[in-house]
Amino acid sequence: MYQVMSPKAEEFISHEEIVESLAFAKENKNNRALIDQILTKARERKGLSHREAAVLLDCELEDKNQEIYALAEQIKKDFYGNRIVMFAPLYLSNYCINGCEYCPYHAKNKHIARKKLTQEEIVKEVMALQDMGHKRLALEAGEDPVNNPIEYILECIKTIYSIKHKNGAIRRVNVNIAATTVENYQKLKEAGIGTYILFQETYHKESYEKLHPTGPKHDYAYHTEAMDRAMDGGIDDVGLGVLFGLNNYQYDFIGILMHAEHLEAYKGVGPHTISVPRLRRADDIDPDVFDNGISDEIFAKIVACIRIAVPYTGMIVSTRESKACREKVLHLGISQISGASRTSVGGYVEPEPEEENSAQFDVSDNRTLDEVVKWLMEMGYVPSFCTACYREGRTGDRFMFLLKSGQIVNCCHPNALMTLKEYLEDYASEETKKVGEALIDKELDVITNSKVKEKVVDYLANIHKGERDFRF
Repeated sequence: MYQVMSPKAEEFISHEEIVESLAFAKENKNNRALIDQILTKARERKGLSHREAAVLLDCELEDKNQEIYALAEQIKKDFYGNRIVMFAPLYLSNYCINGCEYCPYHAKNKHIARKKLTQEEIVKEVMALQDMGHKRLALEAGEDPVNNPIEYILECIKTIYSIKHKNGAIRRVNVNIAATTVENYQKLKEAGIGTYILFQETYHKESYEKLHPTGPKHDYAYHTEAMDRAMDGGIDDVGLGVLFGLNNYQYDFIGILMHAEHLEAYKGVGPHTISVPRLRRADDIDPDVFDNGISDEIFAKIVACIRIAVPYTGMIVSTRESKACREKVLHLGISQISGASRTSVGGYVEPEPEEENSAQFDVSDNRTLDEVVKWLMEMGYVPSFCTACYREGRTGDRFMFLLKSGQIVNCCHPNALMTLKEYLEDYASEETKKVGEALIDKELDVITNSKVKEKVVDYLANIHKGERDFRF
């Protein structure tokens, strides 16, 4: 039985409902009248059901697909404007007791170099990230209660927030660690984390259990119900994700939308972010063995349909994807990207020799942060290093109300310009700075509130004089 309000994973992610939705989408993929009806509903900017979105994903009518892409792009602009939030992952430890068959951290992999950062090493890694210009991190660690207990994660967070280097500071720490208890989520909340992120990998229970044959992650229900516990522990913002390429992509597309519907209905606020990683080659991992790979075209369609179905959510794409692929999906719904990422433990201070590989996956976009920032600006996007909402208490349902009502733009756009100005002053190359200053001048005209614009101009001048961290 499908029950969106149930606390049980197998009821709010109902296999039977997904199978029925897959059949419905297949049957109606060229039903022009139904697709028009779904698109008319989508234009109200209030989202779609998982079944309606599945029909759009399967649609084969080229003219309707172009409408889907155009609508996704417009909805992205309506909710998030031309801002792109920047972040970087920070890998703390690759010790792990799970047996995940798609991840090189799996416990049986004996030739990966196992590493765990000390607090002194974390200081060096964070200073290297600050020297690039990063203000927002996503912490990553394998599941190992001996090597990576919650106390270690909490100590790392405390260390990261304490580091003030030149004009650099990490202002928001998001956390991607294994499913845990309400008590531990309360501790993470008290430590001041931003978003708690946990990827489902796949919502197909049987496949999930086969892919996770050993370790705590084998427990499908405990893992899938983690977001409910995180919210019970006081964490306002949670981030969902599946690893496309592990399982049938249509199945997991429906699954992640059902999860979003569950959080919205049961907890009163949907996911703050949805990530769309694709399986990549890594040490001891050959993605070809999974035989579920998806093309760039299908990947773009997934992004567009998630944007239409869950218009309020932030959408994340990492450096797993190439420059060309990232450029395409930025137009279709992505609002956050990583830049200059290292997916190895300790990789920011000094790149690893190949024989000591501890990376979780191969990176496809190897550009520097400065190159990524310049690239975004040349396409008309405003790279944003803003963390104001988190620090001003605009999280959870408060953030979603402002976003859905369109009021958030009064904060986000000015804050994006001011944090970009900080980046240009402190870290940018001369060429990037030139592009950025011209973009800021142009974007000031977008601010319609004269008092806000006057304040922003004043703040920008103060940033140029050396002051930092202004925010609305």
